[in-house]
Amino acid sequence: MSRTIDMTVGSPTKHILKFAFPLIATNLGQQLYTIVDAAIVGRGVGVKALAAVGSADWCCWLILWTVSTLTQGFSTFVSRYFGDKNYKAMNKVIAMSTLLSIVIGIFLTVGGLVAAKPILLLLKTPEDIFDGANTYLTTIIAGTLIVTAYNLSASILRAFGDGRSPLIAMLIAALLNIGLDIIFVFVFDMGIFGAALASVIAQLVSFLYCLFKISKIEYIKLERDMFRPDFKMIKDLLAFGLPLALETIVISLGGIILQSSINAQGSVFIAGYTATNKVYGLLESSAIALGLSCSTFLAQNYGAGNFARVKKGVKTSLVIVLLMSVAVTVLTLLGRKWLLLLFLDITEQGGPEALEIAIHYITILAFCLSILYLLHIFRNALQAMEISIWSMISGLLEFAARVIMSKVVIHYIGTDALFISEPVAWFGALVSVMLPYLYYRKKLLNEKSQKAE
Repeated sequence: MSRTIDMTVGSPTKHILKFAFPLIATNLGQQLYTIVDAAIVGRGVGVKALAAVGSADWCCWLILWTVSTLTQGFSTFVSRYFGDKNYKAMNKVIAMSTLLSIVIGIFLTVGGLVAAKPILLLLKTPEDIFDGANTYLTTIIAGTLIVTAYNLSASILRAFGDGRSPLIAMLIAALLNIGLDIIFVFVFDMGIFGAALASVIAQLVSFLYCLFKISKIEYIKLERDMFRPDFKMIKDLLAFGLPLALETIVISLGGIILQSSINAQGSVFIAGYTATNKVYGLLESSAIALGLSCSTFLAQNYGAGNFARVKKGVKTSLVIVLLMSVAVTVLTLLGRKWLLLLFLDITEQGGPEALEIAIHYITILAFCLSILYLLHIFRNALQAMEISIWSMISGLLEFAARVIMSKVVIHYIGTDALFISEPVAWFGALVSVMLPYLYYRKKLLNEKSQKAE
């Protein structure tokens, strides 16, 4: 049997940390995909090739975040029914989530392939990197169904408290990705296409491993009739998941508009900005992991009616993320130059200028990480309490912040507006989920909670 954890009993701190650490390692492994791609492309192909990959970043994130948030939203129902010991409903949720994920994956693949080139043209991608950006983007989009399958299977495992299996899957895939990157880029000279293809193949391996571990969970028994469409459940899943997906779509659209302003600064600026964005993925990985860990803990206890433990879980998570964000900030500031040199060759023309841009950007992000970490906790807390609308509102605020900074404020303070756009977006989103959480905690939890902690 695959490992499952009942988080409705025992120490909240122990559960959250024990579940979070494998998730942190898993997210670091997942970030290794894009980091290895960028490092090999940047150091092995050149600064302009790195800029090509970076110019397509927000378009790639649009698809990845959409499937990730939808599948994570679906898995919240799995956690809730597992906590409530309602295994029949739990299995039905898994079956309906699978059907929805297939339909969504196909839609995103077809739509993404059709829209890829027009979007890059709309973003005014520099001519000297356009072909590379188009190649990278279309290859990643072609693997959307694989990415969707991995995210759903990993989310289901985490819903049962199993953070270890997705970690092992990601470590195996990360090593495979590195090996394929080296072979495709340096041996077969496949360039940007080879780096993107390596990532897709590695994600496929991640999915297959997670699927194997799911088959070992004794609570999961998916009979054929389980896949008969249950339109009420589908409606419930979409009613909860779509606001989360709309949040990420809106955030990504804001990022795409921001990217158009970045592209206008030229390939050297794009390369420096991209180098920091790759490190940014590492910086955020702990926040994402702690948010997911908090969400799983809260969802299980909310489903079981343990409202006092829900409140205690949020408090515990807030202390953990504040300490973690300070530690990550210090480490980032100490090692920023060496991290960025993984992507940039300063002996190449434009390399020193790109490094200077990257250092300036990463310094700003590092000092604002506490805002980002708090955002992940409050956003996940609301989702675990079956409240997803505020996540969409926070996404709208992030969208507005990025658009205003990149299209309005930039005319007054120059390119510094592009560097501070992320922290400004984080702060607006944090306020929009923190205040509602405090309100709903009092209204929905304090009035109902009669159980001892």
